[in-house]
Amino acid sequence: MRGLLVGRFQPFHLGHVAVVRHLTHERPNEPLILGIGSAADAFTPDNPFTAAERFQMISLALGEEKISGWLAVPIPDIHRHALWVAHVKELVPPFDRVYTNNPLTRTLFEAAGYAVEATPMFERGKFEGTAIRAMMREDVPGWRERVSPIVAKYLDGLHASERLRSFGPARSG
Repeated sequence: MRGLLVGRFQPFHLGHVAVVRHLTHERPNEPLILGIGSAADAFTPDNPFTAAERFQMISLALGEEKISGWLAVPIPDIHRHALWVAHVKELVPPFDRVYTNNPLTRTLFEAAGYAVEATPMFERGKFEGTAIRAMMREDVPGWRERVSPIVAKYLDGLHASERLRSFGPARSG
């Protein structure tokens, strides 16, 4: 069957690449669905990139790494936990397992009867979206080392650092 990995991918960084590589190698004959979460959210401090931009980052990074066997699907939020799993099932091809480290996602899918597995954490302190966005906002050069070179070039083309700075100071908490 298929596995589903849900993430916001804001931005799609090397930790994400490592997880996808791991999952596609672990089950090479089973496609992996990448659910692009909060797909309708963009141009905010927490969700600066559109679903289309995130899809492009995923395509570029996984293409550069020659990782195949995946399909990305945008999943907008509905803000109703009791209905969220049914909402996801309407949007993505059938799947039989979910990969997540998010406690709420785990709880919701387990309650719906799905097998849920944690994903390995690849250098979590280094590859963490909030920290990378903060580095981008402050134009700290090290953020480019946390995404693939082709994604860094793409983000530079989007003027991502300027976009993040336009939102004002980062929110605390």
